[in-house]
Amino acid sequence: MTQRPTIIDFVEHYSRKFPQHTYLREKIDGKWKEITQEETRLEAYRVGAGLMSLGLRKGDKIALLSESRAMWVIAELGALYAGATDVPLSVNLGEGKDLVFRINHSDSKWILVSGNHLPKIRAILPQCPDVEKVIVFDDNAFDYENLEAKEIRMSEIQKMGDEFLKAHKAEFEARFRSVGPEDYANISYTSGTTADPKGILLTHRNYTANVEQGSSVISIEENAVMLIILPLDHCFAHVAGMYTMMSLGGSIGFVPIGKNALATLRNVPAAIAEVRPHVMLSVPALARNFKKNIETGIKKKGPKVERLFNFAVRNAIAYNREYYNRGTGGTAWRKPLVRLFDKILFKQVRESFGGRMRFFVGGGALLDIELQRFFCAVGMPMFQGYGLTEATPIICANSEGHARFGSSGRIVKPMDCVILDSEGKEVPHGTRGEIVIRGENVMAGYWKNPKATEDTVVDGWLHTGDMGYICPEDPDYLYVVGRFKSLLISSDGEKYSPEGFEDNLTETSRWVSACVLHNNQNPYCVALLVPDKTALGEACTAHGLDPSTEEGKRYMLGLIQADVDSYKKGGHHEGMFPERWLPSALGICDEEFTIANKMMNSTMKIVRGKVEEHYATLLDYLYTTEGKDLYNPLNLKALDK
Repeated sequence: MTQRPTIIDFVEHYSRKFPQHTYLREKIDGKWKEITQEETRLEAYRVGAGLMSLGLRKGDKIALLSESRAMWVIAELGALYAGATDVPLSVNLGEGKDLVFRINHSDSKWILVSGNHLPKIRAILPQCPDVEKVIVFDDNAFDYENLEAKEIRMSEIQKMGDEFLKAHKAEFEARFRSVGPEDYANISYTSGTTADPKGILLTHRNYTANVEQGSSVISIEENAVMLIILPLDHCFAHVAGMYTMMSLGGSIGFVPIGKNALATLRNVPAAIAEVRPHVMLSVPALARNFKKNIETGIKKKGPKVERLFNFAVRNAIAYNREYYNRGTGGTAWRKPLVRLFDKILFKQVRESFGGRMRFFVGGGALLDIELQRFFCAVGMPMFQGYGLTEATPIICANSEGHARFGSSGRIVKPMDCVILDSEGKEVPHGTRGEIVIRGENVMAGYWKNPKATEDTVVDGWLHTGDMGYICPEDPDYLYVVGRFKSLLISSDGEKYSPEGFEDNLTETSRWVSACVLHNNQNPYCVALLVPDKTALGEACTAHGLDPSTEEGKRYMLGLIQADVDSYKKGGHHEGMFPERWLPSALGICDEEFTIANKMMNSTMKIVRGKVEEHYATLLDYLYTTEGKDLYNPLNLKALDK
């Protein structure tokens, strides 16, 4: 393989190195089907050749809209073999302007789509006049016996590919060998909050370079199994999932597809039990759900087991400390207890995850340190990583044997990383500033947006817009502390990043499932809180009150306020965050933050701008005398079932 391989070079090399190793695992008609690396490559040949037979030209853009599945991988590889640029689309996009914009803005002439999402494409196709063909994955999806104009089944493409390879194999090989490292592999659109998201140009070499870089900080054993829960349209699943597992002779399994996103999510526990993965990619929202499920399962075993479990977790957390310093500082005596509880308690927890889980890799947002400590305690460490699509995406990651809780992990190599102040000057280790990187993983730019490219990549250096610092004790580690663009600004001009408090509150509070802190040059901070109405209602009833009455609602609001007050002077979280940035008024949201209402993006991160826009009236109200009162009419009404 060359020093600067394309994705084609990469697949050719590793599918021949591990030809009979299982690569893709997919459940079809109740049975798990396994596809080897060699079979994956040959199927990609069929798709790529079929696309060429249909008239696809090198450099054509081809949009892909599908759930995560084996055909997703094969179809994208086939498109790349044909010299196309893939435009992966989020399945969370509706049949509206967001989907239309991405297809038209990317100049996509072809669309690859699963049967579940064909109705979306049919609905918006009249608004996409440049699309020449729509290729449908599923022969038997719904009642699509009668294809509409421009539609063709993937099975037909594969047959055309077989014929093309018989007659024009040399032409096909010449096409994929003509693909160079600087050719575009993807246009990956940001999950942006406006009608004009940016298309991030990622080259073949961006991807293969980041796989090489990622291997400098994370190692996975040959033949390891990864369960893919995150959507494949994001480059994190490409690099950390598809390509890394291929290079290691490992395999990726997919959660069985349900009728909708929620149904697919319900299939996750069974998929974990059946696939028995060694590693999974996660995001904080999923991590919190896993933790709650574990705690719920323990609680069902009775109060004695729950108390023992909680003691065991506290003991393991005390022993593990910040991971890199486990067993130090007078905690060595806890090790026999750690081993005992691991054998009698935590092993059973791991069995519910298939029994082979080594670790999770978390990305997408900052992973609360308490979550990291919890999962490490039960023997399934959840390691924080950090990156962004513009960096293809991995910049740093914690891993087995190399982790510092609270950090985002070791910086990948080879890659340059510096921290700059507001004037663009490099600051010493330990000092906060903007994270700026340079390496072969830096994007080629933004599609049709030279101004944004010029502002973001300066002399080869990618300005991430994220705030962090390099660990002064060990400069290999990077700490990410928030976004510059999400900074709170007080009335006197001081700035503060709110993510730490927001994540910690939602992790430690039983009553709050989401939090957005707000201050835009105001006299004090306020917080928008999404209540966990089920937990609050149960607590209210247990206290002898009716959750639907005003008395019950006041009791529930008091529970929420008590958790917020725990961060203030005299509370058990005192000193964790600066007092002046804690909320002086609480606004209870009457609607959850979801992907559907666009207050959460496809990687399950809260979209601050959308939340603030949606709750603009409530935010204004919180800065009034009446709104500052916890028991104001809006908060009471928001707790209605």
